[in-house]
Amino acid sequence: MNPSPSGPSAAARNIRAICDLEHSALAQRSRGERWADRIAGIAGKVWFTIGHFFWFSGWILVNTGVVASLSPFDPYPFPLLTLVTSLEAIFLSLFLLTSQSRATAQADQRSHLDLQINLLAESEATATLKMLRAICEHHGLKIAEDPEVTELAERTEPKKLVRDLQTQLPSSP
Repeated sequence: MNPSPSGPSAAARNIRAICDLEHSALAQRSRGERWADRIAGIAGKVWFTIGHFFWFSGWILVNTGVVASLSPFDPYPFPLLTLVTSLEAIFLSLFLLTSQSRATAQADQRSHLDLQINLLAESEATATLKMLRAICEHHGLKIAEDPEVTELAERTEPKKLVRDLQTQLPSSP
């Protein structure tokens, strides 16, 4: 994007603002949250699954006696393997939950920001419609009396919309 003589474009300013918010959110993570995010990122890679496949396969091959040069150390039903994988699953689950919890909190903050911006945009649009309607009335244009335009020029009440949605949306089974 090429900046105009008056400064960066609206899109460039918005991208910068979003990047600043994202950098700030990442910088505010605790050490534990950083670890959880790092581990969740690693566990979410395909190579992590492939590595586990080979690790389990190798463990089973060694401990069933298929690899003659190595003596089994965890014979069938593989109690040590069960212990190790159970512990890994517990800790991996905890790291994933920590990472998801932080991501959910960040998503909630973004959602509140989106709502605030949407409410501001709605207020601006309503004010603009009122001004346009006044101009149309001044010039005697019929569109000024259009009921839809009149309705849209009224302030939107979010609480009323929520109540309407709650009464009209089907309930979950």
